[in-house]
Amino acid sequence: MLTPQGHLTYCSNIHPGEKWDDHFKALRDNLPYIKSQLSPEQPFGLGLRVANEASLELSKPEKLAEFKTWLDEQDIYVFVINGFPYGGFHNTVVKGDVHTPDWTTQDRLNYTIRLFNILQQLLPDGMDGGVSTPPLSYRLWWKDEAEKQKATSSATEHVLDLLDELIRIQKETGTTLHLDIEPEPDGILDNVDDFVNWYRDILLPAGIARLQEKHELDPEVAREVILKHIQLCYDICHAAVAYEEPETILKSLEEIGIRVGRIQISSALKIDFAKNAEIKKKAIESFNEPVYLHQVVTRNADHTSNHYPDLTEALEDWNENQEEWRIHFHVPLFISSYGVLDSTQNEIVKTLAIHKQQPFSTFLEVETYTWGVLPEDIQKPIGESIVREMEWVKKTLSDL
Repeated sequence: MLTPQGHLTYCSNIHPGEKWDDHFKALRDNLPYIKSQLSPEQPFGLGLRVANEASLELSKPEKLAEFKTWLDEQDIYVFVINGFPYGGFHNTVVKGDVHTPDWTTQDRLNYTIRLFNILQQLLPDGMDGGVSTPPLSYRLWWKDEAEKQKATSSATEHVLDLLDELIRIQKETGTTLHLDIEPEPDGILDNVDDFVNWYRDILLPAGIARLQEKHELDPEVAREVILKHIQLCYDICHAAVAYEEPETILKSLEEIGIRVGRIQISSALKIDFAKNAEIKKKAIESFNEPVYLHQVVTRNADHTSNHYPDLTEALEDWNENQEEWRIHFHVPLFISSYGVLDSTQNEIVKTLAIHKQQPFSTFLEVETYTWGVLPEDIQKPIGESIVREMEWVKKTLSDL
């Protein structure tokens, strides 16, 4: 829905359905209620998640026409797609496979092209649109720096292959589409700093050279084309886990001219071990579930840090030198604490305060997808939970 701070939506990855018919059913079951509560008189925007199998079905003209008709009837519009998880995301063990296939593969490229072709046909006239995607690859798959660099180079070439497709779409339709790359702990692009360094040192030089040769573009024009079509998906939870400050992030982006395709509004778990350390360690064990990755980054008393690929490893290695944990969990936005545990809700407030004063993206997408694996005492019906999340964001923006 359109707000003074941009188009606000939520990501439908909270709804199950790797097959399109299953996901469409979940949307029909939930969206009318959500819209009635949040935007009864105005169009309601949706951040659509389309799995690979669903993308094959939705690419069929009759399926896409059916969906477009339903969207028009419900006064709902789609302007962003979540293209990060390719396959199963519910009722299965996801963990590191959320990156599979990565950008070193043709499968990831083909899937993302399908998503853009779908999005181009769903977008309202005059709007740009974005597809979010993983941070090139999962760095723990590569045994040494040489392998990681080779994977980065291969992934970058596939991103540039996609850029050719986005250029084609714009020439043929006039629609601007952008790939929104999402740094995540333990991705090759682990954080925004990694993303900026890759963008400046690898993507821009390779992309400018390619556009000069293939499209005969002037270097400055080629640079602007890349900046327009390859953007950042700024996930507040991921930035918080990396202890990155919004002011620092935005300054580093501004120095190069990188744009923010969307702000994903999400919250991580935070633990201050200064008091009641053993009690807090016990409390976090209830969040150690088997479905999603929950990377942990610590701040230590000796000014070092530890990075753990999942909560299990962090719990096994916990020691009194560790003063604070940040845990990738995407906990509900409207809850600032969970008993003795805290969230990084304040990082959302800081980021939204900056955005309200000087907007740095047109799109805001709430992304809390862990409802089903949260401890039972904080689970609520999905529709009610989504409405509460969105209302909290609207109120926060209004009160800032």
